[in-house]
This record gives sequence, structure tokens and C-alpha cells, in this order.
Amino acid sequence: MENQNKRKIEVFTAGCPVCEPVVAMVKSIACADCEVTVYNLSDKNNTPIAGDKVKAYGIKVLPAVVVNGKLLSCCENAGVSETELRNAGIGQRI
Repeated sequence: MENQNKRKIEVFTAGCPVCEPVVAMVKSIACADCEVTVYNLSDKNNTPIAGDKVKAYGIKVLPAVVVNGKLLSCCENAGVSETELRNAGIGQRI
């Protein structure tokens, strides 16, 4: 009998070479109790659905992985911020 309560795994990518190894890794370790869905944000067909999910989950960087509605801690980076850019000297004369 098939388990109706599968672990829902959502992978958000930009469809780029940096994201593809993450997709491959998730797919390779997923088991029969895992349901993996990949959202390629560069794919215009996925964008409306994926865009809403990105906002709901608070995703700021890609690739990102969500398991059962929770963004994994390894994916919680705030992404690029103006403060970090300025702290790195961007915008300041040398």
C-alpha cells in the first residue's frame, strides 16, 4: 500500500549550472516517501505559481529547498544586501 503522507520537497532554481547540482542531489537522496517538485524561476510557465511560493516561504537566494512547507536553514540567507555591498567597499572611491 502506498504512503499517502509523502514528504513534500520543493526545490527552487534559476535553471542555471549552479542550481542543477542541488536539484540532482535532492533527487538522488529522495526516497519513495518523498515527492520532489522543481520550480525553475526562469521558466515562464512556472513563474506565477513559483513566484507566489517564493514570497510565501521568504526565499531570498537560489537554489532553495523547502520541505513540508519549511525553508531549510541552509537556504535562509538574506541574499545580497546594500549593507554588505557597502561594507565590501562598493560605491566608495579608492
